Amino acid sequence: MNRNSAIEIWGGMECTINRVQEDYFDQSEYAGHYNRGKADIDLVASLGVNMLRYPVLWERHQPIAGQVINWSFAEGVLVHMKASGIEPIAGLVHHGSGPRHVNFFDGSFEQGLAAYAKEVATQFPWLEYYTPVNEPLTTARFCGLYGHWYPHGQSDYTFYKVLLSECKATIMAMEVIRQVNPDAKLVQTEDLGKCYSTPLLQYQAEFENQRRWLSYDLLCGRVDEQHFMWPWLLKAGITAEELQFFKAHSCVPHIAGFNYYITSERYLDEDLSKYPEQYHGGNYRHRYADIETVKVHLHEPNGPALLLKEAWAHLQLPIAITECHLHSTREDQMRWFHTMWQTANKVKAEGVDIRAITAWAIFGLYGWNCLVTKPCGDYEPGVFNLSSGCPKPTALTRLLQELTQHQVYYHPVLEHEGWWQRENRHRYGTPAKVVRMRRKQAPKTCRPLLVLGRETALRQAFEKICVERNIHHLLLDTADMDRTDQDKMEQLLREIHPWGLIDATDDACTARAAGTMPASHFGPAVLAAICGGQHIPYLFFSTDAVASEGKQVKHEKLVLQQNESALIIRSTGLFGPWDQHNYVTSWLNRLRSAQPIAVPAEQLLAPTYIPHLVHACIDLLLDGAQGIYPVNNGETTSMAAFARRIALMAGLDENLVCSLLQQPEQKDTRALFHSASITEQGVRLPSLAAALEQYLEAQDHLYHSGKMVG
Repeated sequence: MNRNSAIEIWGGMECTINRVQEDYFDQSEYAGHYNRGKADIDLVASLGVNMLRYPVLWERHQPIAGQVINWSFAEGVLVHMKASGIEPIAGLVHHGSGPRHVNFFDGSFEQGLAAYAKEVATQFPWLEYYTPVNEPLTTARFCGLYGHWYPHGQSDYTFYKVLLSECKATIMAMEVIRQVNPDAKLVQTEDLGKCYSTPLLQYQAEFENQRRWLSYDLLCGRVDEQHFMWPWLLKAGITAEELQFFKAHSCVPHIAGFNYYITSERYLDEDLSKYPEQYHGGNYRHRYADIETVKVHLHEPNGPALLLKEAWAHLQLPIAITECHLHSTREDQMRWFHTMWQTANKVKAEGVDIRAITAWAIFGLYGWNCLVTKPCGDYEPGVFNLSSGCPKPTALTRLLQELTQHQVYYHPVLEHEGWWQRENRHRYGTPAKVVRMRRKQAPKTCRPLLVLGRETALRQAFEKICVERNIHHLLLDTADMDRTDQDKMEQLLREIHPWGLIDATDDACTARAAGTMPASHFGPAVLAAICGGQHIPYLFFSTDAVASEGKQVKHEKLVLQQNESALIIRSTGLFGPWDQHNYVTSWLNRLRSAQPIAVPAEQLLAPTYIPHLVHACIDLLLDGAQGIYPVNNGETTSMAAFARRIALMAGLDENLVCSLLQQPEQKDTRALFHSASITEQGVRLPSLAAALEQYLEAQDHLYHSGKMVG
C-alpha cells in the first residue's frame, strides 16, 4: 500500500454477528457463506481485488468460555484466500458485544477479546492486517445510546462505557497479536459522518461533530484534559483513571478506515412539522428532527470529498474507504460506487493520503432495513446477488473488474445522476413542486436503452420506470414495424446503437398467455440474431406457463439458437397500476361499483406486478444475465382466492366475488399460469402482499385524482 500508487480496490463481506436480547444474528449464515466457503473466495478473486475484509469472529468461534476452537473452516478459507493473491483483513468483532459470558462493564469484554485475538494470531501467525472491533462508535451508539442491540442501554454512561471497552479491547488485542507477529497492522474502521443544523441547534451539531472522532482519538492517545470530549466523559460518569489507560497504551492505526453511506450526513431542525414522526427526537434542551441531509435543502458544503479532507486534517493518517454500498436500483449502485471512486481519486490528487476504496457487502446484506434487530430481514444485493440462493454476478461485478484491471470504467447509465443528486428528489421542508416527468436531454453520444413495443401496459411501465431511474431510453412503437425484415432492423439498430434492447411487444407477452403463436413469431428470433451480431444485449418476454415441449418452449429455443447470449424472461399473470385493461383493475373497478365478478374457482395463476417485473428486468439486463430466467414472487393462488384477497385489502365486499366451477367437458386450464417456482437461474420478486399494497396505493391515488374512471 504505497502512498503514491493508484488507489486500490478492496472487498468486504457484510459479516455482522450482533446480539439482541438473547439472540445472535449472523449475516454470514444468512448469506450461506458457511456452505460455500472457498467458492465465495474464488468469486472475490475474479474481481481482481487484492485485500478482503474477512470475518474471523469471536462469537462464532468461541461462544462458550474456554471452548476449544475448531479452526477448520476459517483455516481452509484463509489459506485459499492467500493462495488466490488476496490479503485478508481479519475482523474479530463486527457490531458485536462478544459471547454471552462477557460484558462491557467489568473488563471481561476487553480481556476476553485479547485472549481470543492471541489464539487467532497463534493459529494464523502470517496474518498481517486486523480490525479487532469494527465501527466502535457506531456500535456503541446502537448498543448503549439507542438501545437497539445488547445491552440495550439508553444513556450517556452506557454509550461511553461501551465505546471505551471496545477501544481498550482493540488496543489489548493488538498488543497480544504483535507478541506473535510484530508486523501486525491495525486497520481501524468508523463511520464517516457529519452533522449539520439550523442556527438554533448549532451547539448540538458541533458536539456531534467533535464526538465523531472520539474512537480514533482514544486509540491515538489524544484524549486528555484539553480534549473537547473530556468534560463530557467525566460528566457521564467515566473516570479520569479509565481515560489515562489510552494515554499510556496508544495504538495508532496503520490505516484509518471510514465507512460512508447515504445516511452518514445528518441535518437537525427544530421545526418538527416539516418531517415525519420517525425523524423526531431531541436532547435535554430542544426537540428536533434528525434526518439525512440528502432529504433536505442544504446550502452549505457537504459530501464525502469534504468529509475525507476533514478526516485527513484531523488524523494525518493514511485513509481508506472501508465500506461503500448503496441499497438501490442497479444503475444507482453503479453510480454510487463510481462516484465514490472518482471522489477518492480527486481528494488523493489534492494531497489526501487515501489508499483504497472498499466494495462492501460483496454478497449483499440482510436485515438492515430493521437495523438488524430481527432474524434475517430484507435482502440487499451487493456485487453478487443471492436472491436466487446462488451468487450471481451483477453490473457491479464488471465495474470492479474493469477498475481493478484498467483503472477506468464506462457505461451509458453513468452519464446520468443518481437519485441522491437529482433536483426532483423528494426533500422535506419545502413547498411541493410539480415535477415534469421528463429527463434532461441526454448527450448525443449517450447510447440509449431501446424498448420496442406497442401501447401496452408493459411498455408503459418501462417508460415510467426508466424516467424514474434516470435511464436514457428510446421507445419505438412496433405497430407499423416488420421485425422480420432483417435488413431494415439491422440498419435501425446501427443508427440507434442502443446499449440494450427490450422486446416488450404485445405479441411477445400477453398474447401467449392464451397459448397462441402470432404470425410474427419469428420477429424475436430475427432481433436476437441482429443483436448478437451487433453485441447488443437482448431481452425477450416469454411465459412460465408452458409445457417443456410446448410451442413457447420451441419459440425460446429458436431465439437462443440465434443468440445464445439472449435473456428470456418467463413471467405470467401480469397486472399493473397504470391501465384499466388488466384483469386485476377490471375486478377492482367492478368491486368499487358494487358489481359482482365471476372468476374460475379452480384456475391457478402466479400474479406478477408489472413495476416489480420491469425493475427486475432492467437490473438483469445491466447485470449481463443470459438464458432463461423465471421472474415471479414465488406465489401461486386460485383466481377466486386472489380476487377475494384484493377485495379484502381494498376494503370492499369479498362476497361480490363469485366462483365459477369448471365443467367436466371444458378444457383443463387450471395450470395456465401455474409456475411460480424459482430455480438458481431465476429472480424472486417482492411478495404478492407487497405488490398488492403498492398496486392499491397507486390505484387509490389515480382513482381519487380523477385520472381513472371507477
